[in-house]
Amino acid sequence: MTVLAQICKDKMEYVQRMEHLIPDIVLMERIKDQSRPRGFIASLQRQKDKKSPALICEIKKASPSRGIIRADFDPPRIAKDYVQAGASCISVLTDQPYFKGQDEDLEAVHDAVNIPLLRKDFMLTPYQIYESRAMGADCILIIMAAVDDEMAYHMYRLAEDLGMDALIEIHDQEELDRALKLSPKMIGVNARNLKTLAVDINTSLDLVQAIPAHIIRVAESGISSPEQLDMLFKAGFDAFLIGEAFMQSNDIPAEVKKLLGNHAES
Repeated sequence: MTVLAQICKDKMEYVQRMEHLIPDIVLMERIKDQSRPRGFIASLQRQKDKKSPALICEIKKASPSRGIIRADFDPPRIAKDYVQAGASCISVLTDQPYFKGQDEDLEAVHDAVNIPLLRKDFMLTPYQIYESRAMGADCILIIMAAVDDEMAYHMYRLAEDLGMDALIEIHDQEELDRALKLSPKMIGVNARNLKTLAVDINTSLDLVQAIPAHIIRVAESGISSPEQLDMLFKAGFDAFLIGEAFMQSNDIPAEVKKLLGNHAES
């Protein structure tokens, strides 16, 4: 069984337990109490219009490939550092078994900062879309390798109905072809193979030009130097989802400025 298959198996079991504990109707009531979504894509588009790379800065404590990444894990404080550093959006890992995240992390970040938030998790059912909006997410992740076309469509349309944006993640040309059938506004190319966890930034370079220019193009994983970011930006990516490089730093704003290189605002 691949890493992704095992994660999805465990996630589905978890979701089924949650559906019994907190029914849809409860989530719908919680959604009514949420403020309007903050406009995830709109925030990235503003940077694109300025011909400047947009950063989606990630908050995560651990990963399957690295184990614990940040021991002094304080999501609200990290989020404030990201805002200070000029992040356009923030990604919050909520998966517990593999990334040591929790739903409360996103809720705490939502209360601490005012920029748009992506709930980074393995979305497999519509229930999780309702759950995401109920906890304050402005955007959800749909991994094409994890769901079939029908489920991807239902989750994407539900997210839109709830006012959220969706980051459609792909890893190869076949997944891109499937993703484009959704008429997406944003596509992420993950350089990490979720079946093996190996990272190859050439995956991103190979696929970016096949994504229509009107779609926000997001580079994910494997970005740890200003040279890599600049290369990907010149290749056509509009936004960059970066976590580990920042999570390992004792000075997040300085690390963000360093990674942006010549693109950093003075």
